[in-house]
Amino acid sequence: MTVKRNNEEITVEGNACNRGKDFAILEMTDPKRSLTSTVKTVFKDCPVLPVRTDYDLPKDLIGKAMEEINKIVVTKKVKMHDIIIPDILATGCNIIASCDLSNSLKEGDNNE
Repeated sequence: MTVKRNNEEITVEGNACNRGKDFAILEMTDPKRSLTSTVKTVFKDCPVLPVRTDYDLPKDLIGKAMEEINKIVVTKKVKMHDIIIPDILATGCNIIASCDLSNSLKEGDNNE
């Protein structure tokens, strides 16, 4: 696939379908990425919780989003898809749990 930009005009050649063309144009005008990471927890048996975005973030905000994620410490048991950080950086995108923290802990573990 070849993508060319001439001022505001973007041409795409060699794509097999319109979806490929749409993707190439978005990559040139508004690239976005999903983000996966971990956040700290207070639980000894599970010191980190995997998290991810529920929608793609603008690529240029990934570093700032990581700064926010690194500030978080989860203090309660959460389930998969629970929101850990709502509307990160006012993007409409949430940082959500990628697994059940409660299932990762031994019965009765409350960090005591």
